[in-house]
Amino acid sequence: MRFRIILIELIAIFPALWIGHVFAGLRAPASVGAARTPVLIELFTSESCSSCPPADALLEKLDRSQPVSTADLVVLSEHVDYWDDIGWKDPYSSREFSIRQRDYAHRFRLDGPYTPQMVVDGDAQLVGSDERQALRVIGSAAKVDKIPVSLSSLRLEGISSLVLHVEVGPPLGAKPTSGQVSIALADDSDQSNVRRGENAGRFLTHVAVVRTLTQVGMIDGRATFSKDVRVNTGNANLHNLRVVAIVQETTAGRVLGVGSARLLK
Repeated sequence: MRFRIILIELIAIFPALWIGHVFAGLRAPASVGAARTPVLIELFTSESCSSCPPADALLEKLDRSQPVSTADLVVLSEHVDYWDDIGWKDPYSSREFSIRQRDYAHRFRLDGPYTPQMVVDGDAQLVGSDERQALRVIGSAAKVDKIPVSLSSLRLEGISSLVLHVEVGPPLGAKPTSGQVSIALADDSDQSNVRRGENAGRFLTHVAVVRTLTQVGMIDGRATFSKDVRVNTGNANLHNLRVVAIVQETTAGRVLGVGSARLLK
């Protein structure tokens, strides 16, 4: 675990268990009739942090194996920029994700942001390489009712815009509340040959690397939203793109609902 102010190394090594997981358009339950609750997994990471590769591998494992039978895991890798000045500039880093993580640190009353950090449904946080704790927290998150979220009619307009329809609610057992609706565009996978810094000489791979995160609206107390939206694609890989809609209490609060789709070009 790496703190920006107080540097602490915590390296966890996990066995490599890889199980294939097939995606096709919108995510679907693993078996007919098996209801799964969507759970958002955010990993705050950096290619400049030597403690992060095990967490990157765990996120990919969770994404591929979907190990919790009651949860449909929607994963996002958010690369922070505050390690970019120690020898290697992470090509996927963004100040936006550092700010988002800082808001989470305030929410969880932490001394400050650290990497690798995993945040589950905006409601719990843990060291990003701690598999046992991750599975425990995910299992608990899957028991919480979510607001339904669906994406449809995805299409690219030119080389810089994605248009889609977002449908949120009404709540099915979840308590009506207000919050913001955001769209994350994430590369399906990315990789880097790191030449300098703590991970010099390593070939790093990442899954669901967020390139843009755009707020597109709000929900009120009725927790409903239906709108065609347009988002800038930024530097996203348009040939294999994950699109995630997040309904969340304001200022990095609790995740109320999440939906995902894939755009294959």
